[in-house]
Amino acid sequence: MMSEASTVLYFVRHAESRYVEGQERERGLTEQGHQDARTVASLLHGEQIQLFYSSPYRRAVDTIQILADRSGGMVVTEEDLRERQLSSSDVKHESFHESKERLYRDLTYAFPGGESGEQARLRAVAVIEIILDKHAGHKVVIGTHGDVMTLILQHYDASYGYDFWESTTMQDIYKLEFDGTHKLVQVTRLWE
Repeated sequence: MMSEASTVLYFVRHAESRYVEGQERERGLTEQGHQDARTVASLLHGEQIQLFYSSPYRRAVDTIQILADRSGGMVVTEEDLRERQLSSSDVKHESFHESKERLYRDLTYAFPGGESGEQARLRAVAVIEIILDKHAGHKVVIGTHGDVMTLILQHYDASYGYDFWESTTMQDIYKLEFDGTHKLVQVTRLWE
């Protein structure tokens, strides 16, 4: 049960999207991803959500757009909710998972042309804090990505890190309940 001052954020990690080199912003959802976006809309429609924010990346917006349409809401994109930039595309380093693990072990480390966990977390959390202030007591959907979602969660609870990131799926939904002081009081995974 939500208290008067509670604010609920629904982090919706984007659905399946084919990786295309150099198309980080533009790549959309696969057919499975579109099906999962419809499932997200069905799962969350009964939650009475009216506010929708998203990373500007098409796959994140597309994942929550059906829900926003059904709810009569509009998706507001926020540049600082974008996914973490791992490195410039010409940089060669260890495997993807080894790279991610290294970045979570040292939140100040960044590959050339990329962002450290600390840099990405600070920019994204600044947006989340504004949303928590502006929409206190409301329910808000956030269209997001695995890495930046994990870093935001880590800001509020240090136990979130590489293992959590690795456990998330494409499509995923986490319900975060905050009290009136922006303290994270509960996280519930809604996607099974």
